[in-house]
Amino acid sequence: MNILVWGINYAPEVTGIAPCNTALCRYLLTKGHDVCMVTAFPYYPAWRLPSLDRWKIFRTDLLDGVRVHRCCLYVPVKPTVFRRLVHEASFVFSSFLRVIFLPRPDLVIVISPPLALGVAAWLACLIKRSRYVFHVQDLQPDAGAALGLLKRGFFMRMLLWLESFAYRKAALVSGISPGMVATFQQKGVPPEKCLYFPNSIKLSAVSGVERNSFRKRHGLCEGEFLAVYSGNFGAKQGLDILLEAASRLRGHPVRIILCGEGHQRERIVQRIKQGGLENVILLPLLPEPEYQSLLADANLCLITQQLGTGRCFFPSKLLPALARGRPILAAAEADSELARAVIEGGFGTVTPPNDPDKLAAVLLQLLKQPEQLEKWGQAALSHVRQFDAEIVHARFFDELTNKLFRCAKM
Repeated sequence: MNILVWGINYAPEVTGIAPCNTALCRYLLTKGHDVCMVTAFPYYPAWRLPSLDRWKIFRTDLLDGVRVHRCCLYVPVKPTVFRRLVHEASFVFSSFLRVIFLPRPDLVIVISPPLALGVAAWLACLIKRSRYVFHVQDLQPDAGAALGLLKRGFFMRMLLWLESFAYRKAALVSGISPGMVATFQQKGVPPEKCLYFPNSIKLSAVSGVERNSFRKRHGLCEGEFLAVYSGNFGAKQGLDILLEAASRLRGHPVRIILCGEGHQRERIVQRIKQGGLENVILLPLLPEPEYQSLLADANLCLITQQLGTGRCFFPSKLLPALARGRPILAAAEADSELARAVIEGGFGTVTPPNDPDKLAAVLLQLLKQPEQLEKWGQAALSHVRQFDAEIVHARFFDELTNKLFRCAKM
């Protein structure tokens, strides 16, 4: 089958949606499909294009056998709501032009966001006589409303129309969590059009790491309790709770490590300086070997979500932590997808997303409970097996082809 995957993020980006898109393309290629990726020049999560790519319109790379067609886009230094709209629209426009001049695909798999790719995919498939599957990583209208970035009005109505149009015109709609799939159905997508396609991890690639190597490189004592957050520094992550908890943990042998990039990084740097938070270590995104070394030396991993966003997205950073056997402390709403996964999986605990006192108290409690951490770590290793990339991709593509075949017969 000739399959075109269409999304804004891809390797060499190492966080967010990019690793998921990369893994999907590589899987399809290994199964004998003719696969190409239409994507942007790499910019995430630093929100900065490499200097060599800033004035390029298109480029085609070959990465691990996958043809990667890169398209220009506007990347704002400080992504406000309006600038993000222009950012996404620029990619939708340039990538649509690129898709039109590529050979006709049998199937297009569209990765949202950007939400407007649904309209572009419908028009491209109309011209190419093809069809598309709309895979949702982030419920943009819901998340924007939850964060207070979007108010009721024309812009919100436009986003909801784009969302509804993308769902209606797609052959199938898939989401990364059961709650997201349930939301599709609440929004009017028939159950037979819905697919559950969670993010995955290649467990065979998780190799052994020498313990305490990260601590030695950064001058950290073996007895210090390391609570690690690694990923995007954005509004949805609600990282302020970690800084506020750190201020309450002064004088205790607890270090909070923040590792990543994002448009809120400079603000976080200033808050750490102004608060004199010497128990917070701020690092950039780490190369994969050093990232694995960090996880191996962590006592637990922190995952935070802004209040109100729990049903809108599901953090991809969870799986690498579980694969390394790290217990999870999540600051999330009790009815969120993340909280449900942590409690049902038995690999950690959950605190409210707006209660730094509770978060700090739980960290101090766990400092004295190494046996509990060990128990959660074993549960993490057991739970993550169901998300092995080979299992997830095989199940998704089998369901996808079966449903598409049934639709074709109707």
